[in-house]
Amino acid sequence: MHDGQMLFDSLSTWNHQEWGVDEVLCSLFESHTIPPCIVVGIWNSGSNRQSEYFPQKVFESYSSDMQDSLYQFTNKTYGQKYLPTKVNSDNYLKFLVQELKPLIDRHLPTLTDSENTYILGSSMGGLISWYAGLEYPEVFGKIGCLSTHWVGIIPIDNNPIPSTFVSYMAQNIPEANNSKWYFDYGTETLDSNYQKHQLRIDSILLAKSYTFKNWMSYKAEGAKHTERAWNARLFIPLSYLMTE
Repeated sequence: MHDGQMLFDSLSTWNHQEWGVDEVLCSLFESHTIPPCIVVGIWNSGSNRQSEYFPQKVFESYSSDMQDSLYQFTNKTYGQKYLPTKVNSDNYLKFLVQELKPLIDRHLPTLTDSENTYILGSSMGGLISWYAGLEYPEVFGKIGCLSTHWVGIIPIDNNPIPSTFVSYMAQNIPEANNSKWYFDYGTETLDSNYQKHQLRIDSILLAKSYTFKNWMSYKAEGAKHTERAWNARLFIPLSYLMTE
């Protein structure tokens, strides 16, 4: 799971919120809803978070002028908060696949195949989970994307970014039955921008013969873009992805 510093302890987070992953998992274990699992929380790198989570091959498909304009726009608007350095998500995923996962598999009692390897996050963490599922389907067989940040940067009029994500998925989605996907979005605050883009993503999955067996898209009515909101519905993706 991405944004690891936000998963377990609200006393150490910047906004005093957490996903409460441990509490949610304990409840699901006790009810025998899901089998035992290990959660590895990968901390984001702070100021470089957007650069590490923005899908790199999509970004590099843009013209150099568009790339420059995105850097300039975000840096001017947010003081280098959103894209402070070169988009570097391919190296981030290589770190997960080539260094972190092998380390986990060597030292912990894991089931190493893609059927038992999950990747999950929210917002930009949802976006990089989506990208990981497309780039490494042989590694990550179950993908959870909560409040996926389909707008890419910030919501603006005539934003060209969502369409490029749609196109990339159409070109790279694994065959149905080879992976299992969960998407969701709320309807308040930043999440209110996601539904129209998620519906386009859903249409691709339908066209590729995905069914509820291997794809779920959930609308969380009234939910905001917060850790508390993700905590409240985390049992849904975990239950869906970790059961037949």
